[in-house]
Amino acid sequence: MNTILITGANRGLGLEFVRSYVAEGARVHACCRHPEKAKALSEVAGDVVVHKLDVTDGLRVAGLARALADEPIDILINNSGVFHRGAGDFGKIDFDSWVEELKVNTVAPARMVERFVEQVAASERKLIVNISSGMGSIALTASGDSVIYRSSKAGLNMVVRCLAHTLAERGITMVAISPGWVTTDMGGAKADLTPADSIAKMRAVIDRLTLADTGRFFNHEGEERPW
Repeated sequence: MNTILITGANRGLGLEFVRSYVAEGARVHACCRHPEKAKALSEVAGDVVVHKLDVTDGLRVAGLARALADEPIDILINNSGVFHRGAGDFGKIDFDSWVEELKVNTVAPARMVERFVEQVAASERKLIVNISSGMGSIALTASGDSVIYRSSKAGLNMVVRCLAHTLAERGITMVAISPGWVTTDMGGAKADLTPADSIAKMRAVIDRLTLADTGRFFNHEGEERPW
């Protein structure tokens, strides 16, 4: 039985990841900032342990890592993310929002990896999945909007690329995956994928990953994306 740790697990993609893994009998550590408000998460039946966690709070992350020190984690899914729509358009850039997005989207995943690397290394699966975005691809950028979000996800992609080299010697596979355009609070109502559809497709990619894939950037269909 796999053990999975998921950040941002109270809604959207994170919640669907929880449902998907629990349905197949996995043990899931589901992390979110306000468990008392996470009604949908609390209703998931199965082996789910909910943790109060703000991924930008280094002390809380370290505390959770200590609490789970003896539990191997097969898959760490860095899913927490934030997107201040309109805050990254030139002429009205909100620089405070930029700092917040960098903290959540870029710095926090690196912190999670540092704090939980021993638990991942002790597992059978040894996999770290980082939820990125097609908007983080420098090569595919054809618009001047959303510079804050784009740069934060491009930064995440560099974190993945760098740490994958470091962790490969321990047998850990680390990748970035774009979930597609999904009808979440972040993606909006006009998106073309439901969370369940996106998770089903990403699970198909995740389930076949091996160490040979470490340091790569995929979309939800399993196609490799340019950095």
